[in-house]
Amino acid sequence: MNVTTIGIDLAKTSFSLVGMDKHGKIQFRKSLTRNKLAEFIAQHPECVIGMEACSGAHYWSRKFRELGHEVRIIAAKFIQPYRIGGKNDNNDAQAICEATMRPNIWYVPIKTAEQQATLCVHRIREGLIKDRTGMINQLRGLLSEFGIVMAKGRYPFQKEIPFILEDAENGLPDLARKMIDYLWQRIKQANEEILSYDRELSRLARRDKVAQRLMTIPGVGGQTATGVVASVPDAKQFKDSRQFAAWLGLTPRQFTTGGVVRLGRVTKAGDKYLRTCLVHGARSVIAMLKDKQDRVSCWIRELVERRGYNRAIVALAARNARMIWTLMIKQEDYRVM
Repeated sequence: MNVTTIGIDLAKTSFSLVGMDKHGKIQFRKSLTRNKLAEFIAQHPECVIGMEACSGAHYWSRKFRELGHEVRIIAAKFIQPYRIGGKNDNNDAQAICEATMRPNIWYVPIKTAEQQATLCVHRIREGLIKDRTGMINQLRGLLSEFGIVMAKGRYPFQKEIPFILEDAENGLPDLARKMIDYLWQRIKQANEEILSYDRELSRLARRDKVAQRLMTIPGVGGQTATGVVASVPDAKQFKDSRQFAAWLGLTPRQFTTGGVVRLGRVTKAGDKYLRTCLVHGARSVIAMLKDKQDRVSCWIRELVERRGYNRAIVALAARNARMIWTLMIKQEDYRVM
């Protein structure tokens, strides 16, 4: 067999493999258990191995790289067009193998174990924030059933809730008061946990030279910087800053036909978390703009007047994304102009 490419459909215990030669002809189909997969790949001659971006893909990629193979992780949306027939493990493995052989497919960067550990902090923190928001909204809804309407925003809410619990004249039944106090304690505990993760991200940012460099960009803090460093193993995989911004979903959609170019809203493709961090960072920069007279501040102020506040935020987020790529490539700090 002259197998040059192997497509693997990953799972927890059972893995489907399809091997093809350089002409795209199938040479084998296999189903292996988890214990047998590493043994089979170790004995196989060096080749290109493709996998779908899913749980465990980075772990297996690192393991196969150590065995001398070239590994490519592909997003699911790029694999689907190559699937023939119904969706099953064998057809998925064949589609992965087909996509791996295509020259213009975009591959997911393979992360190190340390980068994935950093992303664990980001993911757990993000999940806690969502849980806290859900509990606050639940508490608002419960209190509204008793005629108690609270001010908008997390900080006004957290300021008012202790007084509501202490007010014996607000008509809140004892059982409801007890349950609301229980939910309030969980919210306070979530606040403490989120703060501990914020401190951990700050510590990671201080230890990383690249993160320190990225934080010289206005609107890029420790959360964004460590997220970028953990998500982008090598900035050189992007041919230019625009491709990096497109990877984050911060470039406009194109509706082009007959030579007429029409640009729409940003694509919102790619990493939603990093895009959100950049947008929030841009919002904070514009909020603190005041009467600064440097070139970027003047550009932002003119953009807000001409295109509106929200468009200016997205434009600044896209600019910061391009600046991040530039600083990672050139290994320089940001210079205010």
